[in-house]
Amino acid sequence: MDRCIQFQAPNLTQIRPHQCRDWLNHHRCSKKAVVNLINYQDDADVATKAIPELTALLNDDDRVVVQQAAQMVHMLSKKVASRQALMNSPALVSALVRAMQNATDPETQRACTGALHNLSHHRQGLLSIFKSGGIPALVKMLDSPIESVVFYAITTLHNLLLHQDGAKEAVRLAGGLQKMVGLLSRDNVKFLAIDTDCLQILAYGNQESKLIILASNGPQELVRIMRTYNYEKLLWTTSRVLKVLSVCSSNKPAIVEAGGMQAVGMHLNSPSQRLLQNCLWSLRNLSDAGTKQDHIESLLQTLVHLLSSNDINVVTCSAGILSNLTCNNMSNKTTVCQVGGIEALVRTVLQAGDREDITEPAVCALRHLTSRHPDAEMAQNSVRLHYGLPILVKLLHPPSRWPLIKAVVGLIRNLALCTANHGPLREHGAIPRLIQLLMRAQQDAQRRTSLASSHSQMSSPYVDGVRMEEIVEGTTGSLHIMAREPHSRAVIRSLNTIPLFVQLLYSQVENIQRVAAGVLCELAQDKDSADIIEAEGACAPLTELLHSKNEGVATYAAAALFRMSDDKSQDYKKRLSVELTSSLFKDDGALYNGGDLMNMEPSMPYDHTMAPPLSHHSSASSMHNSQQAGYPPPEGQQPMDYGHPQQHGMGPPAEYPLPELSGMDLDPVVMSGGQQQGQDQLFLYDTDRKSVV
Repeated sequence: MDRCIQFQAPNLTQIRPHQCRDWLNHHRCSKKAVVNLINYQDDADVATKAIPELTALLNDDDRVVVQQAAQMVHMLSKKVASRQALMNSPALVSALVRAMQNATDPETQRACTGALHNLSHHRQGLLSIFKSGGIPALVKMLDSPIESVVFYAITTLHNLLLHQDGAKEAVRLAGGLQKMVGLLSRDNVKFLAIDTDCLQILAYGNQESKLIILASNGPQELVRIMRTYNYEKLLWTTSRVLKVLSVCSSNKPAIVEAGGMQAVGMHLNSPSQRLLQNCLWSLRNLSDAGTKQDHIESLLQTLVHLLSSNDINVVTCSAGILSNLTCNNMSNKTTVCQVGGIEALVRTVLQAGDREDITEPAVCALRHLTSRHPDAEMAQNSVRLHYGLPILVKLLHPPSRWPLIKAVVGLIRNLALCTANHGPLREHGAIPRLIQLLMRAQQDAQRRTSLASSHSQMSSPYVDGVRMEEIVEGTTGSLHIMAREPHSRAVIRSLNTIPLFVQLLYSQVENIQRVAAGVLCELAQDKDSADIIEAEGACAPLTELLHSKNEGVATYAAAALFRMSDDKSQDYKKRLSVELTSSLFKDDGALYNGGDLMNMEPSMPYDHTMAPPLSHHSSASSMHNSQQAGYPPPEGQQPMDYGHPQQHGMGPPAEYPLPELSGMDLDPVVMSGGQQQGQDQLFLYDTDRKSVV
């Protein structure tokens, strides 16, 4: 060796002190490298020669012999060269696995699991462990009372799950999922980080694994971890598991009931971007099941604040979560309004441009906030005061797709409930555009109905997940509200829409009948419009609708006929009064008994499965449970991990009272009873939505 390492010594009198030190350091490093190389070869040679004997000793019947052999293998596995030799011996790895499985003493278990742990850092080692049946044996070790044994076992399994084909199924078959969930009750944060990552790997894309985690009380333990610890890596891995479970219809309510939304929301202010993203995705997936969650004021405030983020993903998720959490929840609506939610959402829509994955949930949230809560009128005014009306009317035009258009139509309908919005909406061209959309949707709906009836070809009733009947209903409902204002009525009449409204009275969809009768009722206040309505033959269908079981339809039809009779003879008015009385009060004078509209199922909120933000060419549409309006539900919309968002829609129109009928010449006794009930129980139409997952 001395002959191999020869360095020419420099003339120390000619160099500076620091140069001398550099030369000495280089000398020592070079010598050490050569020594290490020789030792590496020695380790490999020793291990190779010892493997047959160690294999035999591991299979010995004497427990002491097995223990000593296992300790020797563990020691050799710590060095790279000897480790290579060990992992290349299937017989030794099999003997090691067998010894670990049969061992009853802690030292043997510790040595065997430690050796396998070291081997699992290499692909060849993973393959050898897998082929030797190591996974069932390692799963068994998870029950060990010895901390180090359990730690070695879980880390080895983690490496196998990450890098070895077939490992996931082997762990599931060995009952590893149940044991891993049971280990969540431990308090070692680094151990828990590995354990939760194993659960995420096993649950991702596998419904059976998700259900096993649920049955093992996994959601509750995961929520506890999110609530208890602040170790970033553990919170990140746990949030990844919750994100995967949150698209499972069985796990979702369990997570929400365990306080998962509040626990995850605690970390929305984290400086860790990866943790923030996972928490937002989890909340987005959970939020449609959390619409009845109260006491989440701080979460709502944080979400409103996050709308100002420069990260598009953060804004997308925050808007979607706010849309769902404000669905049919008066308390949440009020909170969002009070913390500046209207301004933030309008700003979000203004800045989003053509990114419909942002604008649609933001518009849906605004639609919820402008309806059915104490601050709704303030919200309706606030949208105008923050310059939201021009952009909303603009969104009714291309390139907006039907899901976004439907959401905007619903919002405009709510905004029209505020009389101060009528003028600006009219000035920005809302009425002509709504009528254009109505005509287009009605033509498309008729064409699809014709194709379906002729069986000439298969025609889907949906366009981008939206039924054209829903657009017809929404646009007509918006025009109905705007027609309360005289100038708007004049614009509507001038656009020659009355024949279309009369045609809609013949629709098979009750909601369309109701809004059509409603807009005709408003237009009939003006004599010119009333004459056109009568000339278009509206009296016959309106008279027929007096007998509708839907009280809203019947009442609007009655009001329209009554207003059209202003210039008629007294004899005509008398006959009309008798007809109205017999039709409207046929059920013991219960004019406003609510009918089927008051008993509708709650509207469905905006949907977010685990999909990442969609491109501006795709849709995160928000289709309501269309069975409410007599439409069959869409098929083939099962949630998937990182799958497409489901499509949900607009629902019944915004709330507004039925027309006052006290001016009609009706039976005073019957009218008194019916009118009193009408004052106490108005028809309320919510525009809130939530997803069906």
